[in-house]
Amino acid sequence: MAVAVGNPVPVAPEIAVPVSTRAGRRQRRLVPLMAGPAFVAAIAYVDPGNFATNIEGGSAYGYTLVWVVVLANIVAMLVQYLSAKLGLATGQNLAEVCRDRLPRPARWGMWAQAELVAIATDLAEFVGAAVALHLLFGLAPLPAGVVTALIAYLILSLRSVGRRPFEAVITALFAVILVAFAFEILIADPDWAQAGTGLVPQFAGAGSILLASGIVGATVMPHAVYVHSEMSARLAGAGGTPDRAQQRRMLRGQRIDVVAALGIAGLVNVSMLIMAASMFHGTGEVSGLEGAHSALAVAGGAAAATMFGIALLASGLSSASVGTCAGEVVMSGLLRRRVNPVLRRTVTMLPALVLLGLGADTGAVLVLSQVVLSFGIPFTLIPLAMLTSRSSVMGTLVNRTTTTVAAAVVSLAILALNGVIVHSVLLNG
Repeated sequence: MAVAVGNPVPVAPEIAVPVSTRAGRRQRRLVPLMAGPAFVAAIAYVDPGNFATNIEGGSAYGYTLVWVVVLANIVAMLVQYLSAKLGLATGQNLAEVCRDRLPRPARWGMWAQAELVAIATDLAEFVGAAVALHLLFGLAPLPAGVVTALIAYLILSLRSVGRRPFEAVITALFAVILVAFAFEILIADPDWAQAGTGLVPQFAGAGSILLASGIVGATVMPHAVYVHSEMSARLAGAGGTPDRAQQRRMLRGQRIDVVAALGIAGLVNVSMLIMAASMFHGTGEVSGLEGAHSALAVAGGAAAATMFGIALLASGLSSASVGTCAGEVVMSGLLRRRVNPVLRRTVTMLPALVLLGLGADTGAVLVLSQVVLSFGIPFTLIPLAMLTSRSSVMGTLVNRTTTTVAAAVVSLAILALNGVIVHSVLLNG
């Protein structure tokens, strides 16, 4: 049973409980469940949009922006940790908590923008997977988009047999991306001493500042926050209403999960940039996913190009599946309504398929998707920061003052950085 929102989490009496009791056995069964949710959410941090920005950053500015990628992933850890904590403390996901605390017009407005964000997310994910299918198998853009949709449906169908099979597939695809870029780094053989200089905060002109804004601004993906809070809420209710000590144990497990998953995602992102810096910098700027594939074939050989295509395909398919889950969480949470997942996926993917069928510039589509996503971030990040700072919502898991301050600073910084992106796009047409 979920803990009611608005009431403090009940505190269990301070009595000794034998480890052989039913509660103790339940907690031992919950230990393996601590790992997994963050690995699903972490897919958002290695989606096709990250491929594009990291590779462009490395090819154009060498190792200069390594520190930006590292900082962006530290921010991601904080945001996803708050998302996990909200689910554990309330037994509800972010959309449900917002539903209980927002008036009807605000709920409908929040849902409407979330649907636009879902469409924008699909643009990047479907374009990335379709480009990968084209690069690997020569499929035309529209058929590649249809194949992407069918595979995403198949992955989503695993949820009907339980949470674990779906998580296992997403985590396996995550592992494919990790292995692929480990291979790319071996091929690139970077100058690690030189790469280390990129950890010092620095820029190389106005263009690097804008690209840094894009890297950080695209980091916090709204759908990852919704999905993570939903999965954590399910953990909280898996064995009945947890007491204070049980919540703390689950939170420690979630903290480890977040650090491990987002740490690996950070390594992948840094690997993308370092690989591009080592192989492409000074040879001319590489932009677009197709351009990166072609440049890799020249600089690293056919194997390097193929591994890039495989990683891009794994990224697009996994992130597309997680995006659909987020859409379900948002609609059922904010509106108490459910739509067949196949119908949801069909509606949100149609714009991507139309653009692929029209032969739209994939690079331009990725930029457009990131601009739209930038408008959706405040509707997710600011409520998350505010809710987790309230004891009336979080009970004993309320944020410490330092955590609240950090969340506020991150919120303001990402708003400012996304403002730079939007201003630049509007200014340059």
